[in-house]
Amino acid sequence: MRLGVNVPNFGPGTTPDVLRRWALTVEGLGFDLLMVSDHVVITPDVAEQYPPPFYEPFTTLSWLAGATTGITLGTTVLIVPYRHPLLVARMAANLHDLSGGRLVLGVGAGWARQEFEALGVAHERRGKLTDEYLAAMRDAWADERDYRARGGVPLWIGGGSPAALRRAVRFGQAWHPLRNTLPWLRETWARLQDVAAEQERPAPALAPRILLRITPKPVTGPERRAGEGTIEQVVEDLEELRLLGAETVVLDPFHEDPAETLRPEAAWEMLAAVAARRPA
Repeated sequence: MRLGVNVPNFGPGTTPDVLRRWALTVEGLGFDLLMVSDHVVITPDVAEQYPPPFYEPFTTLSWLAGATTGITLGTTVLIVPYRHPLLVARMAANLHDLSGGRLVLGVGAGWARQEFEALGVAHERRGKLTDEYLAAMRDAWADERDYRARGGVPLWIGGGSPAALRRAVRFGQAWHPLRNTLPWLRETWARLQDVAAEQERPAPALAPRILLRITPKPVTGPERRAGEGTIEQVVEDLEELRLLGAETVVLDPFHEDPAETLRPEAAWEMLAAVAARRPA
């Protein structure tokens, strides 16, 4: 099972140098994948969770591709309706090609109503637009002579709604849910298998993004999210996800306090603890 890291590309402590240090640390610890988030306009609803400055993901990943050697790069998740699909297809294919086939495009329909309004995109049509745009991107990548997408950029589909599960089966190489509990993941993963059977398509792989919050004492209760608790609990969660069939798990060490970006060393210590005990 591969392990990845969601690197904060936002917040008061984030600079080009800090992003580079993040990338070198994650790659140096032996993680397989480095991912960043996506927003375009930091409206008040976005800023509550992703405070400025915000480094745009394609630009950021291009910078980090040159700073790293072999680690896979990705988005978790790119908000598909924000950009013309042929622009996304071009940028993703070029980055995939220039990085030596190292890009994974995690995508979603988005949620921030104020940001949709600022971009002139209809929030209520975001699901339909996402499906239409993904189809257009896939068609564009079929033109290998122009896009040189190396067989197509791998698509990971985020979300847990019925529409998102159908989208994952239709378009995704992997289903990429974000920061959930293990019971929810088990239940929704089973529902996705049913959706795949209904569509008579193969089910995508499982590649969840989970919280990473290591605590000195165990965290208990039904609301405990995967990756939250003692290092022993985190390792057990990873093993359970492996047994569930996860091919990749992305660790998210950001705990929603912007001040964390000023001291990334705390996150690096947690990642080092996991790297030292990662399952095979």
